[in-house]
Amino acid sequence: MIESKYDWQIEQAQPDAITSLAKQAGVDGFIAQLLLQRGIDTPEKANTFLKPSIEAFHDPFLMHDMKKGIARIQQAVEAGEQITVYGDYDADGITSTTIMYEVLTDLGANVNYYIPNRFSEGYGPNAAAYQKIIQGGTTLIVTVDNGVAGHDAIAVANELKCDVIVSDHHSLPEVLPDAYAVIHPRLKSATGASYPFGDLCGAGVAFKIATALLDEVPTDLLDLAAIGTVADIVSLRDENRAIVKFGIQAIQNSQRPGLLALIKEAGGQLDQFDEQDIGFAVAPRLNSLGRMKDATVGVELLSTFDEEQAIELAKFANQQNDLRKSLVDQFYKEAVEQVETGSDLNRSTLLVVGDNWHQGVLGIVASRLVEKYQRPTLVLTSQDGTDDVKGSGRSIDQFDLFKAIDPIRDQLVAFGGHHSAVGLTVKKPNVSLLSDQLEKAAEQQQLDLSAKPKIEVAAKVGIDQLNSDLVGQLKTLAPFGQDNPKPIFDVSYDQVQSVKTMGKGADHLKFTLAKGNTSLVAVAFGKGALAAQIHPGATDLEVIGEIGENTWNNRTTLQLMVDDLKQPAAPVVDRRTRVLHEQMFRQAGTYVFFHERNLTQLKPYFADNCRAVMYDQLTRQTFQDQNLFVVDCPDVVADLADVLHRTHPKTTTLYLYKKQLVSKMGMPDRHSYAKLFRFVKENPNINIATQLKRLSKHLHIAERTIIFMIQVFLELDFITINDRVVNLNPHYQAHDLKSAPSFHLRQEQMKAEQQLLASSTRELIDFVKDCLDS
Repeated sequence: MIESKYDWQIEQAQPDAITSLAKQAGVDGFIAQLLLQRGIDTPEKANTFLKPSIEAFHDPFLMHDMKKGIARIQQAVEAGEQITVYGDYDADGITSTTIMYEVLTDLGANVNYYIPNRFSEGYGPNAAAYQKIIQGGTTLIVTVDNGVAGHDAIAVANELKCDVIVSDHHSLPEVLPDAYAVIHPRLKSATGASYPFGDLCGAGVAFKIATALLDEVPTDLLDLAAIGTVADIVSLRDENRAIVKFGIQAIQNSQRPGLLALIKEAGGQLDQFDEQDIGFAVAPRLNSLGRMKDATVGVELLSTFDEEQAIELAKFANQQNDLRKSLVDQFYKEAVEQVETGSDLNRSTLLVVGDNWHQGVLGIVASRLVEKYQRPTLVLTSQDGTDDVKGSGRSIDQFDLFKAIDPIRDQLVAFGGHHSAVGLTVKKPNVSLLSDQLEKAAEQQQLDLSAKPKIEVAAKVGIDQLNSDLVGQLKTLAPFGQDNPKPIFDVSYDQVQSVKTMGKGADHLKFTLAKGNTSLVAVAFGKGALAAQIHPGATDLEVIGEIGENTWNNRTTLQLMVDDLKQPAAPVVDRRTRVLHEQMFRQAGTYVFFHERNLTQLKPYFADNCRAVMYDQLTRQTFQDQNLFVVDCPDVVADLADVLHRTHPKTTTLYLYKKQLVSKMGMPDRHSYAKLFRFVKENPNINIATQLKRLSKHLHIAERTIIFMIQVFLELDFITINDRVVNLNPHYQAHDLKSAPSFHLRQEQMKAEQQLLASSTRELIDFVKDCLDS
């Protein structure tokens, strides 16, 4: 049985609505269905969504304080004032800093930029940093991707006669800072009007300021705006959709040496570049700069026109990303060990404390733990020479992590964040207080860990419906991201084929779904452990995932990127095998043997939740497990039938292992018996230990067959054996060969092999069901 990770939500639009929109918008019915699921229910909305244009960009002067802020910037440019762009250390902050720096440079401004250090200065306006900047001659600070909560630092700037223009997109505080201007897409103007689209990221707001300064859309900055937009996981609707759509085109034709070098380092291809390449290749490398050390390098990388410097900086960014990944893997492994060996699994929340872990990757480790355990998680680290424990937290949809910790804010050194993510510093003695508070909040918020996270499934499709034309139509819905997810499909098929694992540690799963002459390769990352439960020929595995393309050796094929799968507990599972391995003895249940030598050899490999017994020791009273595993093949079919009748398991898994088949050797004919008998009669004192090979060659009978016939003769008193020396019994009596126990056993073994090993899966399953019903 395979439990689904998610609660699958399949929303079906009304057929009439699909037909109507498809006809009016001139799109395929399948695309119309997906549009309706996204709330796009008119041909006008469909046309705007599918074909974004420059008209999608709103007037930047509709944004709060834009006119005032632009006037101040223009004044500073004309007067030659020193302007400092104050940015942030993530990908959105780096791109928004680059956008603002480049547009001011193009206007002839006296401009530089400053990105605070994540570890020593933290996020947002820093009073000490502002003082240093102003002492260096700056009279105007323009923030990007930060500042709306920077009251203290902005107050310091005002005292030092330096104006601050805040451009930000983060949550608005109850009271705005006393900045010269606050440019924010969610702020209402003095007349109460709102900017038409409030979901811009920091780079998006910087792009709007650049538009206002230049009095035209700066198409040469769309590449940076697109990277920031995708990296910050903001809504990909409205203006953001146009930014990313046109931004990807700009990246494909980019003249930025740094961006081109970074894409090359990441293994990307410009002609196929899309939003996924931003999210999984470009953005992580930019983010790694700030996570590991200094994000200033990111602005240098994106803005340089020196190709040698670009290549050098791109390599450095890639190295930092590799270092980040290795640290995440290391700390994640240690965190999992800490959770698994402690008592945390009995808790509703997780709190992990490492020793001198790199602070820049703790949020990623927390995210991976949330993914694995589906519960709110804090990952903290102690530091040598200090009593502070710093870290990050991530949460699940049904638990407000910020609200959970806020009641003990005054007992923390530092704390900030929102519903799903927090950052904090706490003194070592208060770690237990923090842990207790999380559990208390879990109870107060009625956190139910049994509730699965929901996942939206677009439609159920057969693999025979999937083709390159359909994938081409799906691409018209791109770019995909927040509020416009890539469609997830419930895929139907006839049977599973070719199940295997991939990756260094067999971490990933790969299998093929087949229907008629059509097949589709499915890849499930991180699900390699499920391979033992999915069997070729299975028909009851349910799979959902995204349809993608895989290009190998210039050949492009469709593949399914699996998001989730589930499989009911099959009453009978056919896993007949000629090879046994340790992983086959890890599932909870009773493992029954028909040959004691096999039980003795395999017993060391059984997990603690497994029980290994001989078939004749198993009774209805002693069988308490629901799952029965039949390890080896019985000599007599009736023995298996009797076990099944006695136990009535909920599930029966049949390995029916047998190293060598007697049916391959067959039953000796009467002529062979006669030849051997005559030879023994004419040649006394045959030593089986030393003369078997010669005897086999002389009689043209296989060695194993000779051993079997000698056993039959011995049981019928035709011969005597003393110290492996065979002689004719001078007093033998005539007997029917079939009366020998070994002869009878071989007949039964051959019947068992025919019925249990040579039968089809359907015939075997029907046999087991008949035994259970009797």
